[in-house]
Amino acid sequence: MSENPRTLPPEALDAWAAALRDRFGLAPEDVPISLVLDLARDVANEVARPAAPLSAFVAGLVAGRAGGDPASVRETIEAVVDLAEEWQVAESHA
Repeated sequence: MSENPRTLPPEALDAWAAALRDRFGLAPEDVPISLVLDLARDVANEVARPAAPLSAFVAGLVAGRAGGDPASVRETIEAVVDLAEEWQVAESHA
């Protein structure tokens, strides 16, 4: 049985992340693959699947405006995940 290349483990994204870093002059710590994947998973599960890429884009935009350092990225991702969890709770009480 062959593995679907579109459902690879996070480690398989290393080459793609390296290409992105090279193209845009980023350091490895600037691209937290597992945090971004967790963000996408949580938003997809708590809000809706199409909300995941939108949320990742907004998180990147906000983190960049906050300085773009790893701490800003982590804080922004945590805030988006918190909002997604609150959204699910609010929707279940509506």
